[in-house]
Amino acid sequence: MKHTRFFTVFVVILIFASFNLGIYMFLTQRLSNNFSGASQLKMVDVKKFLPHEEDSELARIETDFALEGDLPVLDGAAALVPVYASIIDNVYPKGSVTYEGGTFSDDNYYGENFAKDSKMQYKNTVRGYTAIVDGDTDILFCASPSKEQMLYAKEKGVELEYVPVGLEAFVFFVNKNNPVDSLTAEQIRDIYGGKYRNWKDVGGANRIINPLSRIPGSGSQSAMDAFMGERETGAKSPLAFFGASIGFSFRYYMDGIVGNENVKMLSLNGVYPSEENIRNGTYPIIAEFYAIYRKDNENENIQKLIDWLLSEEGQNLIEKSGYVRIK
Repeated sequence: MKHTRFFTVFVVILIFASFNLGIYMFLTQRLSNNFSGASQLKMVDVKKFLPHEEDSELARIETDFALEGDLPVLDGAAALVPVYASIIDNVYPKGSVTYEGGTFSDDNYYGENFAKDSKMQYKNTVRGYTAIVDGDTDILFCASPSKEQMLYAKEKGVELEYVPVGLEAFVFFVNKNNPVDSLTAEQIRDIYGGKYRNWKDVGGANRIINPLSRIPGSGSQSAMDAFMGERETGAKSPLAFFGASIGFSFRYYMDGIVGNENVKMLSLNGVYPSEENIRNGTYPIIAEFYAIYRKDNENENIQKLIDWLLSEEGQNLIEKSGYVRIK
């Protein structure tokens, strides 16, 4: 009887030990060494970029240019908050931005804490294009629109003017522990197209590739759609969650705003997305970002502001905000 009990206890211990070992081998160990977490969605804490606040992380320059009268309402993409917030800080009068407090969290994606009469808004790209077409915003700072956003403007009978005011790199990034440092454009298209599903296929470790995407209509997703061209995005591996991520965004958003030390940007075709390589045109994917306004908007300050942005002072502000000047 004692031998039977001992055997039963031994079997139970063996089963639990085998189960725990299996969990460690096939889940814990792989997840702890999967180079993932590369592209977790990060909220932009717009409170850090409030104009006319001493502690705000904004670029400041010496200028005699100042807007008065009918001040244009500025809005834009998350990646460009430092740009248009710095514009307001430098050339708008104090009191033109009304921030009603609170915390920017997962429940507050679009900056609802700005009052309706505030000259700074934050609806991000997705709702920002709707706002500019509907006339709720005067100037939108964004990358190129998606096909759906262009169609919305067309359906509303609205013509938009796109004025390039700065340059940025469209980048791909992975966890810093991923041994891959560089990919070709075609390799990335093959990854997102479903041809390559394991990092070993592109010179990396034996890990499943988890290609991450962004919200449809966001600036980075629209840029990715343009990068893929006619190539369709393939289905992920069912086990992609257990693999190693690759994501995409714009350089300064990753490097300057999010600033995730566990992430590294990849070289593309052997060229790293540095400011110098954007400036000299050697990085393969350089994107213009725009000051966008309705052609039928009669606010004279819109043209004055854009002319100033394209001047030496305005371009200095673009550069001090972390981006590359258009001129």
